Amino acid sequence: MDLLSPKVDFIFKQIFGSEENKDILISFLNAVFEDSGQPLIVSVELLNPFLEKDALTDKQGVLDVKAKTETGTLLDVEIQLQDHQDMEKRTLFYWAKMFEEQLEEGQSYHKLHKAVTINVLDFNYIPTEKYHTTFHLREDTISDLWLTDLLEIHFVELRKLQEQSVGIERRLVRWMLFLTAKTKERLEELAMEEPVMQKALTTLEFLSQDKRTRELYEQRQKGLQTYAADMEGAREEGKAEGREEGREEGREEGEHLRARFTARNLLAMGMEVEAIARVTDLPILEVEKIQREMDHSLLH
Repeated sequence: MDLLSPKVDFIFKQIFGSEENKDILISFLNAVFEDSGQPLIVSVELLNPFLEKDALTDKQGVLDVKAKTETGTLLDVEIQLQDHQDMEKRTLFYWAKMFEEQLEEGQSYHKLHKAVTINVLDFNYIPTEKYHTTFHLREDTISDLWLTDLLEIHFVELRKLQEQSVGIERRLVRWMLFLTAKTKERLEELAMEEPVMQKALTTLEFLSQDKRTRELYEQRQKGLQTYAADMEGAREEGKAEGREEGREEGREEGEHLRARFTARNLLAMGMEVEAIARVTDLPILEVEKIQREMDHSLLH
């Protein structure tokens, strides 16, 4: 039986975001930190991935993997398979929500801890050949003058690894190759170099043999294909129209498509319809319709 792709988000979450696999998450995080010269971590506590809303009208975010280190540093690990545009705005929004929810009313700012977002992308985004980039708040002309070290954002771009001649001596490279490996044999080779990766491979094999997981995986793949086709159609239509009104409608349509795309993912993960409606700002009736479409697709 073919193995499922570990870079598909809900598979990724089960490998790296479960209590029994915290050692896998720690290994991946330390691979990222080691590569950028940041301090390594010893332990993590997994947290609720839902970011709190300050008001009913606020947009709610759902992180892929959210955790806290032994020193209080907050961590958000995101896997993105397609470029939904505005990636830098999305990551800043999620980082800011995660950072500000540390404080309760009346608490002092000195209680704020560092917050780190790690974006794993299956597309090229940052305009550089580097496959791993790290961003902080520094003064523009004095590189060693920091405003604060409380903000840290990483981009790990999987496709750029294939454009460079690299060995597997670097731990981050091994994890990137794990996420993009095409065969079980290649995964087994990587596991020999990184012992905790054997546990990740075992988890992937277990998930790949589970009938319900495969059904959800296939549904997720159909959703990705549908989204890609819809976005391509919207781009072609926008090119043909070339008018500001058309571009505005295109942006609104893109937001709506992304909301439906998110709803499909959350339904596949078993979230309640009402909660999905709150997260995506879609009407409950529309979320219920998406659920019926998914159920129909699984039956045929």
